[in-house]
Amino acid sequence: MNKVTYKCFYFLGLALTPVLGSAQQENIVSSVSDSLSNNITIVNDSLSEVIPLGKLDVVKSSQTESLALYKPTESSSYNLQDNELAAKFDSLWMKELVDAAPLFDEMYQEVMELDTVSTYVLDLPTDTLKMRLAKLNAKTPFNVEYNKSLESVIKSFLTRKRGLMERMLTISQFYFPLFEQELDNKNIPLEMKYLSIVESALNPKARSRVGATGLWQFMYGTGKEMKLNINSYVDERSDPIKSTEAAANYLNRLHRIYDDWDLALAAYNSGPGNVNKAIRRSGGQRNYWNIRRNLPRETAGYVPAFQATMYIFEYAEEHGLRSKKADRAYFETDTIHVKNLITFDQISELAGIDKEELKVLNPQYKLDVIPFVEGRPHALRLPVHKMGKFVANEEAIYAHVEKELKSKESPIAQITKQAEENSIRYRVRDGDFLGKIAERYGVRVSQLKQWNGLRSNNLRIGQRLTIYPRKNASSTVKPKETPSRTAVASNSKTHEVRSGDSLWTISRKYPGVTIENLRKWNGISGNNLKLGTKLKLCDCSS
Repeated sequence: MNKVTYKCFYFLGLALTPVLGSAQQENIVSSVSDSLSNNITIVNDSLSEVIPLGKLDVVKSSQTESLALYKPTESSSYNLQDNELAAKFDSLWMKELVDAAPLFDEMYQEVMELDTVSTYVLDLPTDTLKMRLAKLNAKTPFNVEYNKSLESVIKSFLTRKRGLMERMLTISQFYFPLFEQELDNKNIPLEMKYLSIVESALNPKARSRVGATGLWQFMYGTGKEMKLNINSYVDERSDPIKSTEAAANYLNRLHRIYDDWDLALAAYNSGPGNVNKAIRRSGGQRNYWNIRRNLPRETAGYVPAFQATMYIFEYAEEHGLRSKKADRAYFETDTIHVKNLITFDQISELAGIDKEELKVLNPQYKLDVIPFVEGRPHALRLPVHKMGKFVANEEAIYAHVEKELKSKESPIAQITKQAEENSIRYRVRDGDFLGKIAERYGVRVSQLKQWNGLRSNNLRIGQRLTIYPRKNASSTVKPKETPSRTAVASNSKTHEVRSGDSLWTISRKYPGVTIENLRKWNGISGNNLKLGTKLKLCDCSS
């Protein structure tokens, strides 16, 4: 193969078809490598030097826009084009992955409120279920035992969540080969791949109400502990490869503690402390089903949901569950380390790839920007048929990107280089709210919400927030002083609530008035204010 090395990682992995034998896999990889080598040779033979971006022809079609090499003569040209049928299959498959993102909320809600009591009508005799569960128990190290609760969950998934399970069967073709390879490397039961369905519904951008993120739902602290890079631009908890490796390492640590995969699962969800308390409250029992009643509610539904998912995947055909099979056997992707900051919009325009596809292949980049930081490489993942265009014209692309950023006077590159050093962890205190915290650190409320995945303005005392404060925030952010402030305070006895007002901002407008004063004088218990409300600014009864 050409010296330009492509370490092709088939991100579908050896996916989208039933598992092949090693000889078949080697034949396929060999044929793909030969094809790649031929394409690369064409590119390299046609380039004696890097061609300036201005000399690249843009080839437009009805479906996409892609870079083509400059025509050196009227009679010869090299136009790198993908196979139209294969590209169509890739597009359909990508749409399946993009459309799957909202499924996380459905799965998350199901696990949080798992019904292990209701009876569901389904043609699944209890004796048949017992027999199948016994077979599963025999071939897996998990304690798969029949009980009424598990039967109820399985029947619930097969009736109420049938559509969700079929979607999971489809999307799993994309991720499971990657998971299986890493689990096998770490000597973890391959059935552990089903954990990702319960955790995230196979959505790498999934974020729970408490901030757990990614396919394997790492909290911020655990993610940092497992050496995952998390800053304002990058969150490797959403990187399928790195997060899977971290999850495998973390599961192994938990298994070394408990020597039991069911307890390791429970500890993965709620933490070893909660599992240890449940064991104590159960009189030292160690079987998950015996300590389940003493676990947090979410964890109590966690392992049953995992085992129900495992059962459904193993017996999908028997229950008539049908997944969509991709018409193209392999979806090949490749990675390259970026050498300069570049945005998804620029990559999409220059490499002729849909932005949504970029987001699916590179979910770890939070702001659709791939930063460049010395000593910490960041990779761009592209389909292999797009990679050739990018590599062949790499220097020209970066020159164009740099010129474009300078023309916009964008500070994004400097911000990116400083991002990792400038973050702080803030603990929410009594009386805190987003506007107050944002003002303190010279940032916007919208930024606080974006950095921490907040869907509302509500905060909990003790909650940890990641903040990237502006330099010298304390000196640059000053209260708005107006000539009339003192006069207004002395002459006014009420304040009408306007858009953007909060107890904090109102108290700052009137000297001597505190948040507690406003609450006491107006009978307010929380922080919510209604527009148009007139608030008392004094204890008018005294």
